[in-house]
Amino acid sequence: MAEDTQEPLAGAGALREALRALLPPTKEELALELGENVERSVVQLLQEAAELFCGGRRSECLQASEAILDYSWERLNTGPWRDVHKDWRRVYAFGCLLKAVCLCEEPGDTTAVAAALKVCDMGLLMGAAILGDILIKVSAILQAHLRSGKRPGPGPAQEPPSMKKARYDPVSVPDMTSERTVPRLHCPSLEHFRKYFLVPGRPVILEGVADQWPCMKRWSLEYIQEIAGCRTVPVEVGSRYTDEEWSQTLMTVNEFISRHISSEPKDVGYLAQHQLFDQIPELRQDISIPDYCCLGDGAEEEITINAWFGPQGTVSPLHQDPQQNFLVQVMGRKYIRLYSPQESEALYPHETHLLHNTSQVDVENPDLDKFPRFAEAPSLSCILSPGEILFIPLQYWHYVRALDLSFSVSFWWS
Repeated sequence: MAEDTQEPLAGAGALREALRALLPPTKEELALELGENVERSVVQLLQEAAELFCGGRRSECLQASEAILDYSWERLNTGPWRDVHKDWRRVYAFGCLLKAVCLCEEPGDTTAVAAALKVCDMGLLMGAAILGDILIKVSAILQAHLRSGKRPGPGPAQEPPSMKKARYDPVSVPDMTSERTVPRLHCPSLEHFRKYFLVPGRPVILEGVADQWPCMKRWSLEYIQEIAGCRTVPVEVGSRYTDEEWSQTLMTVNEFISRHISSEPKDVGYLAQHQLFDQIPELRQDISIPDYCCLGDGAEEEITINAWFGPQGTVSPLHQDPQQNFLVQVMGRKYIRLYSPQESEALYPHETHLLHNTSQVDVENPDLDKFPRFAEAPSLSCILSPGEILFIPLQYWHYVRALDLSFSVSFWWS
């Protein structure tokens, strides 16, 4: 017999009280300070929605939040993302907040809470921080309640979480004997790292630095599904982002694992370059910022931490980044090839502005008739294993291919 998707959630009253305790008690405290980029009519709609919420008029507040989301969504999707004013992202986040809390008012069933959590995730992905990062706090409460009770049954567009092992297909492992390898160091001092690698811009693998992080023992498919399975994340679909058929879509982590890791997929899926640890602080507790980042100019909160999670065979084409990078391998292995910025001309970067930091060359299957100078470019390579950290200097070209089911964490710092 199918599980009832409308089963009341244990402690539904406590959930409502916990959510309401997070929000300011008055409409004045709930108001956002917005600039001239947001029309007066929209500001008035926000004020009315806050008044409806504080007055306990859930149904009308839910309708108002939907109107806020519809209008701000249009603004978020008009023109290039970089041109979207932050105030419109804050408006969108406000709409998500009100909708999520209203969904949990009545009747308190698991499907409503799961829907509210998805709304929060959309606010975290597309919106901007409001009211002291309140969406992160609301998400944590909703997720805790879902984990304490029964999860909703799969809907028509949803797949149940799969706890099967990841697929392991035959994969080509490069013969490293013919390649110059990245040097390795065991727990170098800050000064040694700064003098011999950071300042001259030389790649190095650091051993013994991250192998005791909690993630090294805890993280598995089962653990990731337990902690993050019901969370909505962006997934890249396609072999590599330079391919014409490449696209991005949103799905839960459970759906991603079921479609692209546990079963035979139609396309390659990759949860790539996503700030998952801002979205799910519980996972953030399993990792640490490498001490060597203190040698940079920026503050700790300016360090960008990204997750890279996917099946074997995922590829990041040869490209360069504008910051220093520590790539920490947690699960599986990755083959990585590196080229100095001095070799840029021989790597044939794309001429378009959008891909100017990406090479046209397929590193492991180069067309030397089309790109003859590539054969002359010296490189370093490595197979990065769990517990190891690869330092990729600023502007250093790097190509990455997953040899196994893989989870990496990157730290971009000034």
